[in-house]
Amino acid sequence: MPKNIAYRLLASVTEMPEPVRLICTEGKLDRLLAELALHRLDMVVADRPLPATVRVRGFNHKLGESDVAFFAAPELARQCKEFPACLEGKPLLLPGEDSTARGRLEQWLEAERLAPQIVGEFDDAALMKAFGQAGRGFFPAPAVLAKEVEKQYGVREVGRTSVMRESFYAITGERRITHPAVLTVTEAARDSLFPRA
Repeated sequence: MPKNIAYRLLASVTEMPEPVRLICTEGKLDRLLAELALHRLDMVVADRPLPATVRVRGFNHKLGESDVAFFAAPELARQCKEFPACLEGKPLLLPGEDSTARGRLEQWLEAERLAPQIVGEFDDAALMKAFGQAGRGFFPAPAVLAKEVEKQYGVREVGRTSVMRESFYAITGERRITHPAVLTVTEAARDSLFPRA
């Protein structure tokens, strides 16, 4: 999950009337789900639901979804006159193979009959954006973060697609959310990050 989205979801917990100690752990989904099963975590935020193949008692709570936008450093962005056709043959930075977004991106590129030059694959989204900031290629990010990505990295959005969407979930051990901090996160998602039209 992009750290900017995780931050915007979890920051609401620090503003609760009752002080809550926020402990954030990063790792592979299967390890985090094992910690959830052992009650060492109250919630896992992820870019995919609990996989059906995992034998962990857990429940998915969809927080929201976003279109996917593409960005580039200003000089490269100026070369993009017509999106998505402008990606053809151009350098493209992609999330690593473990990313949920990776498969969707490859399917979308194939459906659009685009063959960009894949110049880098990144498990760390911030590192991918840093390469994009340096003009090394176009890169995708959730459109809900477009203004933040442009401001933080000095890049420009060149286009977006609603055909490919990224979804975000809170995975908990309870079907009905009762933990106050988890409720706060789901309310923050609904009210500010992913407001429903």
